[in-house]
Amino acid sequence: MDYFGLMPEDCLSEILSFTSPEDTARLSTTSRGFNSAAESDVVWEKFLPSDYQNIISKSKSLLASPSMKQLYFSLCDSPILTDGGKMSFSLDKKTGKKCFMVSARELAISWSDTPHYWAWSSHPDSRFSEVANLRFVCWLDMRGKIETRLLSKRTNYVVYLVFKLKSGCYGLETANTVVRFVDRESDNEAEERASVVSISRQEGPGENRSKGRDDEWMEIEMGKFFNDTGEDGDVEARLMEVRRLSAKGGLIVQGIEFRPE
Repeated sequence: MDYFGLMPEDCLSEILSFTSPEDTARLSTTSRGFNSAAESDVVWEKFLPSDYQNIISKSKSLLASPSMKQLYFSLCDSPILTDGGKMSFSLDKKTGKKCFMVSARELAISWSDTPHYWAWSSHPDSRFSEVANLRFVCWLDMRGKIETRLLSKRTNYVVYLVFKLKSGCYGLETANTVVRFVDRESDNEAEERASVVSISRQEGPGENRSKGRDDEWMEIEMGKFFNDTGEDGDVEARLMEVRRLSAKGGLIVQGIEFRPE
């Protein structure tokens, strides 16, 4: 007998709101009562970030979502641009935690204002209006940061460089990456624990390697951190290859993404 089906729907909705999106989807298959309650706005608004209205207000994207559930999955599947197109915002589908990508234009990239080294252009696959195209450099150094108060609290985050490679790219076999809290650790201290990554190699042992994404881009892990109460100021992710001053080219950068682990 489906005992949950005998309970008032608002009680079941309240129960589900204390679980997670993943648990709600699972429970909705076990009972007709839970299945009906799993459509409730009460449930899905609890899964949205507490500041979701403020975030959406900073976007020009049109969100035609008649229910909280539809809004939730829209934000999971279709990132919106915020802050004048400088960043994108989305939700992790399993947890509802906040994801942000900082656009290439907002990154601090050495020599990016010199057309001989870097070019800026639109790209049909990019969520942003411009991407950074590496033409030729010997000194590769880029960093992106975000305020921890914008991120989900008490959450482990992973940071990724999101990019494409042009045919004939070169000099991108290895680089170093590091993630630091700007107010806690200096550049020099962070560099001492930097990890080795390979941008252009996807197979084989050794360094952290790039992998494909569902949106036709590639990504490589830059590092991890724990966002506690969101009171740690800026967190910064950096990719650099400034020791072996060989020529490098053929990299297209969309941005740096901060995503729950």
